[in-house]
Amino acid sequence: MADRRDDQGVYSISVTARMVGMEQHNLRQYESRGLLEPDRTSGGTRLYSDRDVDVLRRIGELLTEGLNLAGVRLVLELEARNRHLTRQVDRLKDQS
Repeated sequence: MADRRDDQGVYSISVTARMVGMEQHNLRQYESRGLLEPDRTSGGTRLYSDRDVDVLRRIGELLTEGLNLAGVRLVLELEARNRHLTRQVDRLKDQS
């Protein structure tokens, strides 16, 4: 199970962009396309978590492989669904 800290937004957009080797405007675009949803401070500043950083790195990989943002969205959704189903199967195996 993932550590809850993985989901806590701690990195500013500038730090996150440097961490993943992307421009800040790309991070904003990915958010506007629904590919990730960083936390926000009460003042509206984006704060990215370690999990967001992982997603951004995966987006970069998929873009490098030639997918467009629609394809990236589909792959991310399918990967999330696969993780969910795998967890369900593991729980069922544990029950038997």
